[in-house]
Parts: sequence; C-alpha cells; structure tokens
Amino acid sequence: MSIPRISLIHPMGNPNSREAALALSEAGLLYEIITTIAYNPKGWVSRYLNLLPKTIKNRVADELGRRTWIASNGAFIRSHPWQEAMRIALIRTGLNKHLGFSLQETVDFIYAAMDRHVSQHHLQGLDGVYAYEDGAYATFKAAKQQGILCLYDLPILFYRMSRDIQTQEAKRFPEFASVLQAAKEPAWKIERKEQEINLADHIFVASSFVQNSLLEAGVNREKISVIPFGAPIDYFYPKPKTDKLFRALFVGRVGPRKGVHYLLQAWQQLQLPEAELLIVGINEFPEGYLDKYGDGVRYVPSVPHASLNEYYSSANVLVLPSLVEGLPLVVLEAMACGIPIITTPNAGVSDIITNGVEGFIVPVRDVEAVKQKLEWCYSHTIELAEMGQSARKQAEQLTWSLYRQRLASRVKQLLSLGNSGENP
Repeated sequence: MSIPRISLIHPMGNPNSREAALALSEAGLLYEIITTIAYNPKGWVSRYLNLLPKTIKNRVADELGRRTWIASNGAFIRSHPWQEAMRIALIRTGLNKHLGFSLQETVDFIYAAMDRHVSQHHLQGLDGVYAYEDGAYATFKAAKQQGILCLYDLPILFYRMSRDIQTQEAKRFPEFASVLQAAKEPAWKIERKEQEINLADHIFVASSFVQNSLLEAGVNREKISVIPFGAPIDYFYPKPKTDKLFRALFVGRVGPRKGVHYLLQAWQQLQLPEAELLIVGINEFPEGYLDKYGDGVRYVPSVPHASLNEYYSSANVLVLPSLVEGLPLVVLEAMACGIPIITTPNAGVSDIITNGVEGFIVPVRDVEAVKQKLEWCYSHTIELAEMGQSARKQAEQLTWSLYRQRLASRVKQLLSLGNSGENP
C-alpha cells in the first residue's frame, strides 16, 4: 500500500502552520509545503546576511525569521516568492497607499493568487491538501474533482460571528469602523469563505469558541476537530523579574478587535501608583488615538519574536480583552513564561484556562470587570505569582508535541475513512 501524500499550503507562514506541517512530516504524510517565501536559517541566504550592516541585517533577519520553513522526512518546500516580495516592498515604502491598496487588500491578493496557482499546478498525485482560511477555495474545488481529501484549518472565529461582533463594535465606536475588518468584508471574499467551509471534508480549529461559531453557521459537529495550539515551553520560560514596578502587559495587534480600548479605559480609571501598562505590537487604531493615554502607559511597536520572553518576564500579568480570536498564541507564550492571564471568553481560552487558577476570564466589553481584576492583581502579588506557577504547569501539559500528535492521529483517521469509502 502506498504512503499517503498531503501538501500543506500557507502563503505567509506562522507558528501554528509550521507545527501542522511538522505534524504531517513526523507522521510520514507530508509531501510538500507550498508557500511564498521559505527561509531556512541554516541555508545560504543566512550566510549572506552576515555581509550586511548590523541594523539592516537584523531587520531582514527578523522579517525572514517569520517565514521559516524546514521540511523533513523527504518532504519538499515549494516557494513562490516574487509576488510576496513585491508586496512587502510596496508596504515598506508606502507605495500601496499611493496606488490605492490597503494592507489587507495586498494580503488578500497574495492568498487568492497562490490558491489559484496551487489548484492549477500542484495537485497531481496527492491524497490530501491541508489549507487555510482565504487560501483554499480554488484548491479545494479542483481537489474535490480529483478525489483528494480537503483538510481546512480555521485558526480564528468563523467570519459570520466575527462580522456580527465587529459590526456591533463599529456601532458602539464609529471612529473605529475603518479598522474593524470583518465588519466590511467584500462580497467576493465572503463567498470564498462560505465555499471553503462547504468544500472542506474536515475542519480543524483550536478552540471550542471557534467550533461554536461553525456550529451556529450550520456546520455538522462531526466535521470539526478541536485541537488547541501548543505552548512553546522549550524556548519561552520563566525568568526573574528585574524591577518592582507592577506591570500589566498587552501583546498583539493593538486595536479594537483585541479590545485594547477597554483595557486603556480601565487602566486610566485605576490610576495605580508605581505601575505601568505596557502595550507591545502594531498599532491599528486611528492615528493619534493612543496619544491621549500617556501617563502610566508605554507603547512599544512590533518587536522581534525572539525578544518577547523578556517582555513577558517583565510583567506581572498579561491582559488580552479580545472581542474576536481563535486561540491567541501570546496567551500560550505568556503561560510558558509563568505569567497569569486576564482575558475574555472570546479569546477562545476556556478550553485551556480555568477561571481563578491560571488567570481570570472576564466578560467581553466589561471595563469594570477588567478594572476589578487588575486591582486584585495589584494588591495580591503573592497569590498572583502562584497563578503564574499554575500557568506554567498548564503550559507544560499543552505542548506543541501534543498538538502534533493529536493532529497527525486525526488526519490518519480521516485518510483511513476516505480510503474505506466512508464519508469522514
């Protein structure tokens, strides 16, 4: 009997897609990774980086590091870099704005272009394809015609519920309407999302929260597997805090989808002495919004992923009052560093965090609840440290290795069901 062959397609690459590829590789199922830019830290490109001035080298290495793909067990990596390289150049120079393209529109173009290319050129001899939201429609449509198993990974809330939540938020805060993406998705993109769900033979999600968004959309429960992402306990770990300042930390895209405006309101109202709110990430708020929160708030733009351990370790608690998520990797990273969490059910953490043990789960859009938990953390530092220890212990039970084992096992089951002629 021949060994099944599955190709994984992801235009950009992120930790969870790389771990999915590794899961398939370890199980001997991965035939090919198809992406735009594939960086190998041990390859020839990394050697030439050393010839660049240090500041330029660090910026380029950081960008490439986000695109690291390493295949094993004989799998191939198929890269199509030129369109993505052009997109990055347009964004870095700001030319996309002069040409009338938003950042999201440039990303949508890359996803759709790669999807079409894979559907036309990369399906021969496959038993399965593993693809992601917004990049699977054409691939799945062509694969179904050839009897290829279509596996879909949805790492964030299904768009219908996400659209409803963000539309509500845009009504509450009209000044944020322009940055709440799901509230204004174009019709063609919505149709792609619907078709991807319909064409998928099986859907992988990281939380029950995402699963429920699919169930509400009428997707059969048997078509969905919930497999939480892993905590990176090998390279994120507890370090001693080097100062006595109470510090609440936010890491991620700094905008209304993440509920950062509620956190800022709560922090401003508390006026805690010898304390700061540290916000790390790309600012997605309208220009000037963060400026009015100067006292006690420190903003740091996007930083290299490798440096995040230092930021987590400088904090007493991570606060993520999100409106729309799947299962944010920053929660798992903070837990690996022994940092407790304040977050909402909409972050998709209810599968991995017990309220009052590894942190607190507060109602969404509730400034008063965020205030109360922050004030508790500020005045109960010993108990908070114990929560951090519990968070690390929980992280040690939620490893990427476990994620890969569970994913590979389920994919094998689905292939077996497909081969036996049954409907998976």
